Amino acid sequence: MGAQISRQIQVVLEEQELQSLEESRGTAFPGSNIKHPNHKEWMGTLDVGEITAREVVWPGTHNSATDRIGIPFFTRPFFQCQKDSIYEQLEKGVRVFDIRVQQDRKVCHGVLSTYSVDIVINDVKRFLAKTSLEFVILELRTEWKRFDPLRFDEYLISQLGDYLIPQDEQLLDKPLRELLPGRVFCVWKPRIATPPAPGSPLWTGDQLLDNWIDTDLPLTKFISNLEYLKKQAPNATRPYFYRVENTTTPQNTGIRCVYPVTNRIRGYARLFLAETFRLGLGDRIQIFSEDFVTEDFVDACIGVTMARFALSKQDLLQLYHQ
Repeated sequence: MGAQISRQIQVVLEEQELQSLEESRGTAFPGSNIKHPNHKEWMGTLDVGEITAREVVWPGTHNSATDRIGIPFFTRPFFQCQKDSIYEQLEKGVRVFDIRVQQDRKVCHGVLSTYSVDIVINDVKRFLAKTSLEFVILELRTEWKRFDPLRFDEYLISQLGDYLIPQDEQLLDKPLRELLPGRVFCVWKPRIATPPAPGSPLWTGDQLLDNWIDTDLPLTKFISNLEYLKKQAPNATRPYFYRVENTTTPQNTGIRCVYPVTNRIRGYARLFLAETFRLGLGDRIQIFSEDFVTEDFVDACIGVTMARFALSKQDLLQLYHQ
């Protein structure tokens, strides 16, 4: 009990420090004023003949396919990280997905499993069929302590077909339009099986990296994210995608439900982006993910992407009315 009380006091103090930081420094960053009128097709309003995959700030989600995991009001609060389906997230503007799988091809998070990965793949294909210039980074990995699905690489290739963008670092420097008909960077990260070979239609886990730390302390995670981002090379020179996760994680010494714990940091996504630019790290932010994703979070990522190409709010409004 004493450890739990001590931990909760530490959480409150860190939340207060983040709030003070936001009040003193603000949340302005290049593109912070942009509210996109069409989240479903926001990438189509970019100059896809010029912008490359390296230059996009990709809005992502953590444990993306957990909307129906567990039993409502019983086990679900301890494992659910998103309330929207993959298709609903795509419509909301999310473009990077973190999918954990097990041997029977069911999506899982920790000890619980949910629906088949077929549902994820079908949602992605249905969305791509209804749009023309939207691109997706789909990361699939075998969950910790689980076995790899058999011949999963063959399954992904057969399911996604021509939508797959082949594994080639040079393609990261190509304008998005030149990647067509490919529109999915599909990352497959098995625990035991052989990872995708160079030139494969699938990308490897080494080509999408992050520095996740397991903590429920919001300021600790906030600072850690900044410190690790400082260590990254600029987007233009990195041979991989780099992800920052704006999340905090339940611990044994505190509250065990995901939502109230991750909510400690969730509201400070715009502050994080403001700090990256204040520290001169604006050219390193690339994939930004959160739990229980909101359209405001997506707008923040879109705003930075558009600001990189000096697309003003007035320009955006003109696009909307065409």
